[in-house]
Amino acid sequence: MGSSSNCNLRASSSESRGALIVLEGLDRSGKTSQSSRLLSYLEGLGHSTELWRFPDRNTSVGQMISAYLSNKSHLDDRTIHLLFSANRWEKRSLMETQLKNGTTLIIDRYSYSGAPEVGLLAPDIVLYLDIPPEKAAERGGYGGERYEQLEFQRKVAKCYQAQCNSSWKVIDACQPIEDIEKQLQDAVLDHVIACERGRPLSYLWPC
Repeated sequence: MGSSSNCNLRASSSESRGALIVLEGLDRSGKTSQSSRLLSYLEGLGHSTELWRFPDRNTSVGQMISAYLSNKSHLDDRTIHLLFSANRWEKRSLMETQLKNGTTLIIDRYSYSGAPEVGLLAPDIVLYLDIPPEKAAERGGYGGERYEQLEFQRKVAKCYQAQCNSSWKVIDACQPIEDIEKQLQDAVLDHVIACERGRPLSYLWPC
């Protein structure tokens, strides 16, 4: 699902830019804590870096999604799917601007958490935190939101398995936090440097 695995449209520019780093995984797989650690790591090396999360609950669309996830509203399945998609698209222009300005973006959940969206920016690397749904369910806070239900998370895991390919970096999320942190650091640094040296942007599923 990364730029190396699809017949992507390539941008003509070879100017320095930030890298687009995506962390995916089941609920309670550790994405949020590892995203924050990765942010600190890259900033510590002097790379301009921002951490984004989807859904972005600060936008008007994101607030509707937040109400749904916290069981404060009820929406048709097709409607919530469109809202998740709209939430990513409303940030697309800003995402491209930040990348072209040299800022690396760490994204906590992206298009792989929903349906493919042709034309969104393709990640330079997808980091998948792999955890059995049953193990994730044992972690603190599980069940606080609508989708944190074991049977649903089993279905989500199968969807991820169907999308995962050799371009993804799969990390065992059951390891100690520090071990996961080190593996993520090792995985992203070459991509950040390659983007700063002019790797062009590419796009998801253009064919």
